[in-house]
Amino acid sequence: MSEVTARKPRPKYLALNEIRLPLPGIVSILHRISGVGLFLMLPFLLYLLDRSLGSPETFETFAAVVDNWFIKLILFGLLWAYLHHFCAGIRFLMLDLHKGLELEEARKSSKIVLVVSLTLTLIIGVVLW
Repeated sequence: MSEVTARKPRPKYLALNEIRLPLPGIVSILHRISGVGLFLMLPFLLYLLDRSLGSPETFETFAAVVDNWFIKLILFGLLWAYLHHFCAGIRFLMLDLHKGLELEEARKSSKIVLVVSLTLTLIIGVVLW
C-alpha cells in the first residue's frame, strides 16, 4: 500500500443525502420496495377479498372498510405498487434477455416504466373511485 492511501482519512459516516442514484437505480429500488409492500400487505388484501365474497353481510363489512378515505389511500398506494412492480418486472425481463443494456436505452426504459406505472395508476384509480 502506498503512503498516500495509508494516510488518507476514512469517512466516519455515509452521507446518504449526497448520493445521487441514476434513474435506472431508482426504478430498481422502487421495484424492490413495491414488492416488499405488496408482500407485507397480502394479509390485508386477502381479508378484503374474504369480506367481499363471503355473504351479503360480510360484503357490507367490506364496503364499510373500503369507504374509509385512509383505506382508499392505502389501496391507491397498493395499486401503484402492483403496477410499478409489473412494469419494472417486464423491464428486468428484457434486461435479462440482453435488450436495452446500453446506457441511453436503460434510462429511456426507466422513464417509460415510471410514466406508464403512474399514468395507469391515475387512470385506474380515478375509474375505481
